[in-house]
Amino acid sequence: MSDNQQAITENQWRQAKLIWDYHQMQHELRPVNVAIGLGSHDLGVATHAAELYRSGLFPTLVFTGGNSPTTAKVFPRGEAVHFREHAIELGVPAEAILLEPNAANTGQNITLAREVLAAAGIHPRTVLLVSKPYMERRSFATARKLWPEVEILCTSEPLSLDDYLKSIGDEQLVVDMLVGDLQRVIEYPKLGFAIEQEVPEDVHAAYESLIRDGFTSRLIAS
Repeated sequence: MSDNQQAITENQWRQAKLIWDYHQMQHELRPVNVAIGLGSHDLGVATHAAELYRSGLFPTLVFTGGNSPTTAKVFPRGEAVHFREHAIELGVPAEAILLEPNAANTGQNITLAREVLAAAGIHPRTVLLVSKPYMERRSFATARKLWPEVEILCTSEPLSLDDYLKSIGDEQLVVDMLVGDLQRVIEYPKLGFAIEQEVPEDVHAAYESLIRDGFTSRLIAS
């Protein structure tokens, strides 16, 4: 970040923790027909998906994602391609992985992964979405809108906010991302992109306070 990056106060950190906890769905995991690993800058998605595959939760894993400005340098051949390679290195058989290399947003992740599964003759009834920790709720709301006939479970690497921060190394960016994803949870249902999610009053207050404090780099125009 730039030299004018602000330090995170104790109060701001408490507010960020409220939003972090809200983003995680706390679904109880059980066997499902397929899992979908959602592409991003976070290779931990592939690590966690591989671990869950090895534990026997699902027979088929789809990695979905092309590139974005934030991932092009890290994953030059595309998010899904790099995630697949990482999962294979961690012991997932290549034949268990389907690849969707074009999606540019969460809606496309769901829609195009579904098409890849259908092309392989797979029509699941239960789907596990594997995402970044702060993206679980938005992924869930998007999938429920676009794929209402299947049961959706969500999971992410079991990291605390502190541990996730250490993995990213940029406090302000992490808080910006938490705020940006919550904005999408709030705004996307109005645009038809996702189902409505109830936002508790304290979480909404934390969101508004952090926006006033300038954690806005990941906001979209609304």
